[in-house]
Amino acid sequence: MKLISEPSIPVKIQKMKERVRWKHPSLVQRGIDQTSMVIDDGRNDNPEFSFMVIGDSGTKSHYGHHPQRQVAELMLPHKDECRFVLHTGDVIYVVGSHEYYPANFIEPYREFLVGGEHPQNIAYDRMTFNLPFLPVLGNHDYYDVPLMYRWLTGSTLRLRRMLRYKDFEIGWHGSNQGDAYSRAFIDYLAAIAPEDLHRHLDLHYTAKTDTSRCLRYVPGNFTRVPNRYYSFRYGGIDFFALDSNTWNTPSPLPTTQAGDIYRRELQKRRQEIDQEELQILAECDRLNPDQPDDAEQLDDLSAKLDQINEIKLDIEKQLASHDTANIDFEQLDWLRSRLIESWNTKEVRGRILFFHHPPYVTEATKWNQAQTLAVRHRLRWVFDQVAETLGALVKERPIVDLIFNGHAHCLEYLRTTDTGYADSNLNCIISGGSGRRPRRQRPEGTELMEIFSDVPGHSLRKVADSLLYVGRSEQNFQKCLSYSGVRIDVQDGNPPKFIVRPLVAERVDGLWNQRELESFVI
Repeated sequence: MKLISEPSIPVKIQKMKERVRWKHPSLVQRGIDQTSMVIDDGRNDNPEFSFMVIGDSGTKSHYGHHPQRQVAELMLPHKDECRFVLHTGDVIYVVGSHEYYPANFIEPYREFLVGGEHPQNIAYDRMTFNLPFLPVLGNHDYYDVPLMYRWLTGSTLRLRRMLRYKDFEIGWHGSNQGDAYSRAFIDYLAAIAPEDLHRHLDLHYTAKTDTSRCLRYVPGNFTRVPNRYYSFRYGGIDFFALDSNTWNTPSPLPTTQAGDIYRRELQKRRQEIDQEELQILAECDRLNPDQPDDAEQLDDLSAKLDQINEIKLDIEKQLASHDTANIDFEQLDWLRSRLIESWNTKEVRGRILFFHHPPYVTEATKWNQAQTLAVRHRLRWVFDQVAETLGALVKERPIVDLIFNGHAHCLEYLRTTDTGYADSNLNCIISGGSGRRPRRQRPEGTELMEIFSDVPGHSLRKVADSLLYVGRSEQNFQKCLSYSGVRIDVQDGNPPKFIVRPLVAERVDGLWNQRELESFVI
């Protein structure tokens, strides 16, 4: 049974453009840059500041415990010392529906919201943050529900239990092609009456960049981001928020004998996964969700079903990939030009990217996915162009100082090696363990290898090392589920230093333990 559907890349792009009235004459006349914003908190010129990063959080409580709330409570002692929170995507599981914003976002993060003392009164499309919450779209924020499955899951609890998806957060609605996320976080200009648009723009787009006007993000007052991808400058650091959902399409399978063989292997693997899914469902059917021990087993089996569904989607993307015409080159070109501009701006001393799909990861289900490789190769393509344009200006520094991702349900720190390209010596932190089921590190180890097909003989070489991994593990033969976020302290100087402070809430044998791991410096 196909549980979820995903809009095509052209549909994602077009729908998002419609929602922000992309390049509407009123915006063009005012010289407004719809991809920039300024955080107006009176402190954005201070070169020393802190922020937090979370991701893959948007899930509800599981059998009496709420991992996402545990992470939120980890964050609260740092709230007054941090200037904002970056969210690396998958804000709402499983299909980004507005139905689940109250339980899966507003309630867990109530202290970060104006009026949070009464979270039940906050509408998902009327949220105002007292501390900036700056998200990017995850794949689940774009997902929708096939009509038949929507009827089954939305009708009665009994039918849901028959399917053994007791905690599978699908009801009557999906994301409506990313609409719920847009209404929750983006300045949804399409909802503003034409006669009111001028006043809205003159009220909220009064900030200035070096070349244009842009949105002014005012904590406690107006807390919308301008677009699905955007940039802002804080403390001399340029931040770039990207939508990786529109440039993660796997490369087309080669039209060769080897390509045909690989296609058949994918088709066979998909059939095997279907059989594995049926076996897990049969096992679920023998368990009673009202019994604590059975409930824990059901939780583990549901996690396996999550992973199976992701693998199936990745296989389907590979089988359906015929050309690169649908890749969001408009966004990639924007990133390239903004990075070049950033390097040529004296006031900027560092650059940070954050987006959902990690280019480098050792989590067991993500490290060799076609989407992971696609994101890596396209980011490398952009960085190579930036490096070629900048020449000696870059010197020994990487193109960007830090990359934050989600998608993999873990906390991981990786550093790339000398890859032979402009993605060398990058620092990558995956913060995707903030609520949804944590996952194991792959058994293949901490060194990531890559086959370079453009090298004679298809050279195999190491491209990254995993230096820290926090996710699912065993402690004294007991399952340990580690949920996480991270605090970053930015130091003065050029280039800047970053103190990374991992925040972890562990659940072992039904008991919670909160701790801060040893910090490290990048």
